[in-house]
Amino acid sequence: MFEIRNEAIDIATVIAAVAHPEAGAIATFIGTTRNENEGRSVTTLEYEAYPEMATAEMRRIGDTARQRWPIRAIAIAHRVGVVPIGEASVVIAVSSPHRAAAFEACRFAIDRLKEVVPIWKKEHFEGGEVWIGSQAGSAFPAGESGPPR
Repeated sequence: MFEIRNEAIDIATVIAAVAHPEAGAIATFIGTTRNENEGRSVTTLEYEAYPEMATAEMRRIGDTARQRWPIRAIAIAHRVGVVPIGEASVVIAVSSPHRAAAFEACRFAIDRLKEVVPIWKKEHFEGGEVWIGSQAGSAFPAGESGPPR
């Protein structure tokens, strides 16, 4: 399961996608919208993506994780659109026979996702907004730059 979705992510569905009878461990990462960043009071996050390329990159991340660790399954779901405070913007689940591989592959997946997957984040905060690029992790003042159109 590798998907970009406009609606809330059903965390249980992502976890169920990696369930496997040989898996003694399922590690998850759930990225949620927090109410503060760099001293700013955040009201919402808004994500845009290039869906076809994003899911292709997610699959590559999954393939790489399978090559590096003895995992049974990996699933990644990322939300686009407005994500209110406290809701999940990304959910990653990895199953493996043992916990170490599940944890390591899960951490790799979120770190790599933030580096290469074409998803852009716009942070709305009291007094303004800013685009934050996924690959470079750099912030752009509103109106100066942002995701490609």
